[in-house]
Amino acid sequence: MSSVLDAARSSAPPQQDVVGVAIVGYGYWGPNLVRNFFDTDGCRVVAVCDAAAARLVAVERRHPSARATTDFDDVLSDPLVDAVVIATPIQSHAELATRALHAGKHVLVEKPMTTSSADAERLVELATGRGLVLMVDHTFVYTGAVRCIKGLVDAGNLGKLYYYDSVRVNLGLVQQDVSVIWDLAAHDLAIMDYLLPQRPEGISAVAATHLSGGQPDVAYLTLSFDDSFIAHFHANWLSPVKVRQVLIGGDRRMVLYDDIEPTEKVKVYDRGVHFAENLDVLRREVNVAYRLGDMYAPVLDQTEALRTECQHFVDCIRTSKAPLTDGLAGLRNVRVLEAAERSVRSGGAMVRL
Repeated sequence: MSSVLDAARSSAPPQQDVVGVAIVGYGYWGPNLVRNFFDTDGCRVVAVCDAAAARLVAVERRHPSARATTDFDDVLSDPLVDAVVIATPIQSHAELATRALHAGKHVLVEKPMTTSSADAERLVELATGRGLVLMVDHTFVYTGAVRCIKGLVDAGNLGKLYYYDSVRVNLGLVQQDVSVIWDLAAHDLAIMDYLLPQRPEGISAVAATHLSGGQPDVAYLTLSFDDSFIAHFHANWLSPVKVRQVLIGGDRRMVLYDDIEPTEKVKVYDRGVHFAENLDVLRREVNVAYRLGDMYAPVLDQTEALRTECQHFVDCIRTSKAPLTDGLAGLRNVRVLEAAERSVRSGGAMVRL
């Protein structure tokens, strides 16, 4: 028996090394990343970096095994660091990610990936040329709800898709460095990019700024496709209530995704409308027929989305696989955001993608 076990062990692929991770930026999102990477299999948090030394006091207290530093070069020169996770303001993403990739580090960068598609393209080319994983933190793609809807769309359960309608509104957090389009709409554009097989061909956007000296705080985006499918997004920092809803309509079924709902976040409706031709040869009337079927709420994976995302990043590094939200997905997201801004500046004119 022992000889059989020995033979099996010798023929099995060798266990890959644990991935050493450094998180850069310990402000709003950084603590969540640090917490989840500490719970990720096949991973070790080597360092946490932030320009503000005061923030690192909490790191040293909560995670004494991770080295706290204010020096990004210190992170890049550390041979124990295999991957860098960037959770800093968007204006610094391109520079930090570029330096990390040049240092031979895999990169996970917070959304949006960069402030321009030109910078995003350079990151994709650099990561590809060096054989490194480049992943974007499109967190909602890793929720059980969105992955469930993806399964329904891919299986054809919704039938021919008609429309995609998204509302993401709340009171704040008002940003000084980016508009509500880059802050809130970026989430839903990433979700749609993951769910749908087709890509938009154009975008029309309008936005308004109500706070003195601030960025646009209310925006409406409409995306056109090469068929009758249409997508619409509403993003708002000035709403008295928090709404997180996506409605996807198809000719067979329709889906409502309500992220605020505590239990039944996804509801599938067997409802629709179609035109039925009257068989009366003399009248030849065309009647509207409504289908009012059942609704059901599928059981969803309750694992924290960020935990799933962190595990996926580490697994992609260890297996050399492309992430679900890779650099190309980040690039597509930035291109749409750029086009939306151009449309806003031109009074809502359609901008080709």
